[in-house]
Amino acid sequence: MQPRENTLNRRLRSVGGRLLRRYRLLPGGMPDGLGDDEDLQDQALYGDVIVYFADTMESMYQMRGWYGPLKALHAELGVTVVCMDSRVAEVLRDEMDMPVVTVALDATLDGLITRSGTKLILYVNYNPLNTAPLRSRSVIHVSLLHGDSDKGVSVSNQVKAYDYSFVAGQAAIDRYARYTSLFDAASRCLPVGRPALDTDLEQVTLPERQDERPTVLYAPTWEGGQAAVAYSSLRTHAEALLRSVQDAGARIIYRPHPLTGVRVPEFGAADRAVRELLAEGGHTLSDDRPLSLDVAEADLLICDVSAVANDWLATGKPLLITTPAEGTAQEAGTRMLDVLPRLTVQEAPLAGQLVLEAISHDPGREERLQLREYYLGDTTPGASLARFLTTCSELAIQRDAQWARIAQLSPSAPHSRSPSPSSPAPSSRATTP
Repeated sequence: MQPRENTLNRRLRSVGGRLLRRYRLLPGGMPDGLGDDEDLQDQALYGDVIVYFADTMESMYQMRGWYGPLKALHAELGVTVVCMDSRVAEVLRDEMDMPVVTVALDATLDGLITRSGTKLILYVNYNPLNTAPLRSRSVIHVSLLHGDSDKGVSVSNQVKAYDYSFVAGQAAIDRYARYTSLFDAASRCLPVGRPALDTDLEQVTLPERQDERPTVLYAPTWEGGQAAVAYSSLRTHAEALLRSVQDAGARIIYRPHPLTGVRVPEFGAADRAVRELLAEGGHTLSDDRPLSLDVAEADLLICDVSAVANDWLATGKPLLITTPAEGTAQEAGTRMLDVLPRLTVQEAPLAGQLVLEAISHDPGREERLQLREYYLGDTTPGASLARFLTTCSELAIQRDAQWARIAQLSPSAPHSRSPSPSSPAPSSRATTP
């Protein structure tokens, strides 16, 4: 009876799993796996590029940071977004003008890649579920990530799973070379700047300034997945530093991280306390505003060790970076953390004085401008986007040359080609006929 019982148990688990997915009762962070698999049999994806995103809605900010560059890439090479979560796919179809499909089964994904002749697969994070497309040897796999920073996760050993890593500038290459063993950063890291800074700024219309007070953007990171990446100042610095900045007569833009309080409830409580503190006084809560608008309005940034600090360098404006109060956080420090002013928890009550001094006199401006090129490369408007598009095109050519050599050595290798991106793009759910 035991084999029959095992079979029955498996069937019950399978039915239960389908019901949980269908009625969207899965735990947060788990993709629902409600794929378009049946409709994708014998189909091919549009374009030369796949963006693979296996996450759920909690991590949508990682994709949104690449919308502008991906739209430009879609116009040149053709892009299809492949998800594992139908809820994410539904939102992406509304927000991105390009094909989006949901794939639940590895076999479906393997067949799509083979039939489509996909040349590049791009990844915006290190999700363990990325292993599904990473099995494919007929494409070039590129890690984009969703920001460049001196966090320890920026030099994760997981980078070795990808053929190349697109990085912002020389600082990131040096960071990998210093902190990631047995990894050839010089050849595997390709500097493209931060192309989203080009595309996002084009969409900002800055309203006429009505408030003459200096404006400070406070953008803390989230609590992190473990103690080694606990960089957030929200629970330790925020109340004292914001009271000090408020008392100094500055306007505050508070931009909480989308994942704040997801892992540690106390950070959710700290977020609510900051909202209450800033409820009056003409301050701004930035929940749904684009980051580019916050950056354009602010005269100074206070943030933690995070990608926000690196991107801010493009503005040339002053910033303060907090020092984690907990001694467990592991930084992958580069020149920025040695040069820029840091704000410890003990100094948080002095933040207002430091802010006014930095905005009025900006003693560190020259050093910051030198850092800008080191971290971001050429920040001339449009230069980074051009590097991103050119590098993707060059990798597509490299893939074709390599796959042709493989095909000569292995006659059984499939000789498929991608649908021409110059033809009209299909609807967001469709594949190429």
